[in-house]
Amino acid sequence: MTLKEWNKKGHWFSFKNAKIHYIEEGKGETLVLIHGFPTSSWDFAWVFPELAKNYHCICSDLIGLGSSSTSNHYISIVDQAEAIEALLASKGINQAHIFAHDLGDTVAIELMCRAKEGISNLKWNSCALMNGGIFQETNSPRLIQRLLDSPIGFLIGRLSFKMTFVKTMQRIFGEYTPPSTSFLDTSWDVLIQNNGRKMLPIVGRYLTERKQNKKRWEEPLFYPILPLAMINGVLDPISGKATVDRFEAKVPNGKTYRLDLGHYPHVEGPKAVLKVFHSFHSTLEY
Repeated sequence: MTLKEWNKKGHWFSFKNAKIHYIEEGKGETLVLIHGFPTSSWDFAWVFPELAKNYHCICSDLIGLGSSSTSNHYISIVDQAEAIEALLASKGINQAHIFAHDLGDTVAIELMCRAKEGISNLKWNSCALMNGGIFQETNSPRLIQRLLDSPIGFLIGRLSFKMTFVKTMQRIFGEYTPPSTSFLDTSWDVLIQNNGRKMLPIVGRYLTERKQNKKRWEEPLFYPILPLAMINGVLDPISGKATVDRFEAKVPNGKTYRLDLGHYPHVEGPKAVLKVFHSFHSTLEY
């Protein structure tokens, strides 16, 4: 599905100072899809049509990424979680499943924390995570990520060039499943819209947030109250094999699915991801 076709399905939702772009399609139990950094909801276009055959799918651009814009000078993981909660509340949805990737994994964990702590009334029925830096001990962020989260982040953001983006993406995809030129070109174009260079260091502060919230964000994983799974591209140099190994060792009754893919499993091997996602959901009991 091209970006033009994806955006044609789009709707808009206002939340505080942000204008949220989202796609909604399908019938059945609600499935919330949460994308990663620094790309957009379009990442899920490779699996979305198939998922929408079985689920009521909602996939929004995180604040400051994709087509979702804001005038804020600071965007936290809590802000991202609250926006998703507000979007679901506006539709009268009080329970759903989660399917998340990369930064989306951290947003998903915040959503689970808020439900567990009674901050939110949403009931999450399951959560499938893909290649996110959910464990400090195993995450290996790229240099550009660390720089964006540093005091010179704003300078780095403004000096970001397509060549750097392309090289970084090529390094984190699997050796035999490289990103297409079309994916790279389109993802870059989406990234720099809505003053994207300025937004990069604002959204990119999540590395510091992960350190600050380490203990709290481990709670839903180490002491889960809903079924959890990790679908992992083990060839990912950021959050691949070491991350899924730790998930398997530390998450009680968690399901793990290892794929010979890189950091973007749903883009690199959509059929394989769909197969294991459906396998996980076939184990759910209510």
